[in-house]
Amino acid sequence: MISIVDVPTRHPYPQRVTEATKPFWDALREGRFITTASTRTGRPTFPPKPIDPHTWDQDVAWVELSGRGKLYSYTTIHAAPNAFVDDVPYRVCVVDLDENLRLATRLWGDQDVHPDDEIEIIAVRYTDHISYAARPLNNAAP
Repeated sequence: MISIVDVPTRHPYPQRVTEATKPFWDALREGRFITTASTRTGRPTFPPKPIDPHTWDQDVAWVELSGRGKLYSYTTIHAAPNAFVDDVPYRVCVVDLDENLRLATRLWGDQDVHPDDEIEIIAVRYTDHISYAARPLNNAAP
């Protein structure tokens, strides 16, 4: 299970939910971080996909991810697209999950961070949508 942080505003840029990604967003609302993996190789992929991009096999299954990993890199955004202009400055990051997956997401909070810091994925529940972000484990307060 991952932590859920409530944000009392609307999401600035709601995600596109498709038939293939709906199980991911539904699980995230429950505090679960999941993705798809090849049933033949067991290799996960992120974001979730209806086809394994490594083998082109359509036989994939949903698997639970730990939501833990290490910070690979981050940057601070000072000039944002219109949807995010009210959030400036904000940080985005690249995370290496423990399951050998690399993903890009928002870096939650304003704590000092450094590459290789341990992070956790959190669900961010806006008033209208759910999203996710990464935050350092050394300061896991909402």
